[in-house]
Amino acid sequence: MPHDPLADVSTAAMKERGGSRAAPRAVPSLTVVSHPVPRRVGERLLLDAVVAGRTLALSRNGPDFAKPGSSLGLPLADPFVSRKPLELSALPDGGVRLTVPEDGTHVVAAGVPLHGARDFGPAELMDGVALELSGRVVLLLHTVELDGEGMADTPGMVGESAGLRRLRKHIERVADLDVSVLIRGETGTGKELVAQAIHQLSPRRDGHFVSVNLGAIPKELAAAELFGSRKGAYSGATQDREGFFRAAHGGTLFLDEVGEAPPEVQVMLLRVLETGELYPVGASQPVKVDVRLIAATDAHLEDQIRDGRFKAPLLHRLAGYDLRVPALRERREDVGRLFFHFAREELAALGEAARLDTEDPHAEPWLPAPLASRLVRAAWPGNIRQLRNLTRQLVIGSRGQARLQLDPQLEEALGSAAGAGAAPIPRGAQASAGVPAAPAQGADAPEAREAAVPRRKPSQVTEAELLAALRASAWDLKATADALGIPRPSVYDLIERSPNLRTAGDLGADEIIRCFETCGGDLDAMVRTLEVSKRALGRRLKELGLTAKVP
Repeated sequence: MPHDPLADVSTAAMKERGGSRAAPRAVPSLTVVSHPVPRRVGERLLLDAVVAGRTLALSRNGPDFAKPGSSLGLPLADPFVSRKPLELSALPDGGVRLTVPEDGTHVVAAGVPLHGARDFGPAELMDGVALELSGRVVLLLHTVELDGEGMADTPGMVGESAGLRRLRKHIERVADLDVSVLIRGETGTGKELVAQAIHQLSPRRDGHFVSVNLGAIPKELAAAELFGSRKGAYSGATQDREGFFRAAHGGTLFLDEVGEAPPEVQVMLLRVLETGELYPVGASQPVKVDVRLIAATDAHLEDQIRDGRFKAPLLHRLAGYDLRVPALRERREDVGRLFFHFAREELAALGEAARLDTEDPHAEPWLPAPLASRLVRAAWPGNIRQLRNLTRQLVIGSRGQARLQLDPQLEEALGSAAGAGAAPIPRGAQASAGVPAAPAQGADAPEAREAAVPRRKPSQVTEAELLAALRASAWDLKATADALGIPRPSVYDLIERSPNLRTAGDLGADEIIRCFETCGGDLDAMVRTLEVSKRALGRRLKELGLTAKVP
């Protein structure tokens, strides 16, 4: 494998330097999570009229919901949803007000019956609010990012959320290139599915796709399993062993849980990536291999490097291109489609697939509305794998029943997902009540920070929390990471995913020069005005030949 210059570039550094990118347009939307006619699940209504300042009337007869990318749609058309419309209108802060008229459609919002008007702020829209209409139709009120690009049909990937669309685009960009790929994501997010999609879209599609879970290989056998061995190389080696690398020759080798690789195996992996040669255990001559390597991890490898458990050069080689698979709670609008996708597979195995082919709007919904609402609101710590397992349990456990039924065991399983069984605290309320503050003077030792701020998953940080922490930390990204209890590279990821935040690389030269003149060259004042990283802005000033005043 020849040297790949892309592998020497730190992903985090690339994000901080930034490139010119237009922020996607964020629009409130309603997405069908559940409907008596299952094929309607996933249809969407963009609330452009609300953004334009008009009140939108939602009833049985209008407006039309359509599949993303399609111009043809239909109204909800459920006979139990009232003709008397619900009203959605804009709030000054970018939120949405939902007004329920008396004697109209019964609405349950996030598990709580709604009467009169209820305001949903921008943070709640980002997280998504489940709305049950007449106990039959479930809609998700949420924010949709419109980036103007078409939606790729990547094999095996169900959904149209912004995170999934971004992932598809990255897969398409890198698939035909012979560079190593590192896939990051929480457990159960479908990292192997991403690796398979890259392989299927690559010139190596006719070669073997070999999948290896490094966490499942005993430490003492890892080298022989990966690189092969010669007969007699160790006790029990009664014949030559090919090894996974040579089995994948001409194709793709997928190494899952790469963070579990023992140190000696990391050294050998690095050599293979640098030279395209490996030494089978017990061999004295190298063997050439032609393999595209795709690795995956749910660990934070940068933390492991700091702890001395992972080699930085190997990370740089593996991350020729870095992909992140979004957690399921970050793509709630896909939950309905994923559930029915898995349910159809399970029903087909039972010979009952026709159960989801009904076109009768009067039919009792197969997926009860309260259950659909709980599914879309769940935290899903096990992500898609957990959703698939629960779907299988529901389908088999309700075999022969007209509707899905929750038994006590499944009730407990669904309730174990944080916030699944009750109305969650709105994210906006969490942000206003508990925004982490910048570290106090005298408390900036690592031990003090860890004691003061518990470690969190980046996906738990709301945009409001992120912005508040950035401002409180004067846009120092390391201080922000410490205040939020997340790794610094995750701050870059959160900024990049936010439609309302910019990096210094997004700023045009004219804007920087105008701000420089207005602030008299004061770098701190410029940071407060432009709201970008101080270090990155300082680099941009140097590129433009401007000398900032630093106190």
